[in-house]
Amino acid sequence: MGRPKNFNRKGVLEKALPVFWRRGFADASLHELEVATGVNKSGLYSEFQDKEDLFMQSLQYYLESLEKKRLLTAEPLGWNNIERFLKLGPSSTEGQKGCFAVSSMREFAILPPGAVSIITRSRSKLKQLIAKNIAAERPKMNADSVAELILTFFTGLSMEHNLSSSRASIARKIEDLMNIVQTL
Repeated sequence: MGRPKNFNRKGVLEKALPVFWRRGFADASLHELEVATGVNKSGLYSEFQDKEDLFMQSLQYYLESLEKKRLLTAEPLGWNNIERFLKLGPSSTEGQKGCFAVSSMREFAILPPGAVSIITRSRSKLKQLIAKNIAAERPKMNADSVAELILTFFTGLSMEHNLSSSRASIARKIEDLMNIVQTL
């Protein structure tokens, strides 16, 4: 009979996430994951199939935690939700900057296919939520087209968080975008 596990899955995901975020999937070593989580290799492999599974579960955990913030589902739907999403969506988490899913996109060529699917589905859902908020404002332009523009802006903004851009600069860019899209 094996030893009882002295860790919980959620705690491991919370501690593995910053390692993957900082190092990327390819460069995150099993040793770094062991140190960060406080769980040895056999413990990690008893809970997760392999490093790919731990990465995908960390990614899923991250995206689910963002959904719980309800940034794009608060009533009433509209521009305020989108602005709040742009301000709070790519936020720093445990010293990490930007958006973990966006940062992971740079490794699409080597990510497990399941991770690519998770990110692709998440971006599709995000676009739909943004489009619903835009449609509630009755824009002149097609809501899906404007949503694509906002999602592209979000991706760039998430990357820019990794530079040392000032909060004022980022806030100004968000304000400028919001002024532009509200005229479309």
